[in-house]
Amino acid sequence: MDHIDILGTPIPNAGPVFFVALAIHITAGITCVCCGAIAALTWKGSPRHRRFGRVYLWAWAVVYLTLTVMSVIRWRENVHLFVIGTLGLTAALTGYVNRGRRPDLHILAMGASYVLLLIGFYVDNGPRLPLWERLPTVAYWLLPALIGSALIARAIVRRRQRHASAHSDSR
Repeated sequence: MDHIDILGTPIPNAGPVFFVALAIHITAGITCVCCGAIAALTWKGSPRHRRFGRVYLWAWAVVYLTLTVMSVIRWRENVHLFVIGTLGLTAALTGYVNRGRRPDLHILAMGASYVLLLIGFYVDNGPRLPLWERLPTVAYWLLPALIGSALIARAIVRRRQRHASAHSDSR
């Protein structure tokens, strides 16, 4: 299949539907990365955390919708990305459903959805990124997972410590 070169990046020439889906996909993906980071770094339960978390979830849904369109068009090339996306959106929805009720599960699931978003990006784009192109393919899968897992575990431990401290102060 032919490729179109855009700013030095080869884009599959899979027709106009694919190209429009890709443009929307990139925009939604950048929105996910930014809003997910902001939600993760703001005070949990604050209006800002909830607002950016909602935008993150909706942007994830758009990422998944466009991923589905592109995967239908190029199934053989994208099936692994479709699986990553399905797991990521499922994690994001699990995290959203458990907000407030099961905070550890919320943190774990939303964090996992963010990590899966990054894994999908690096698996697809790593070979064309500066420095990343020098890494073995397995690094595209493992580095985001390892770093993300450590950050998620840290967030859960910190939440539990704050919760335990708040309970001991109220006695």
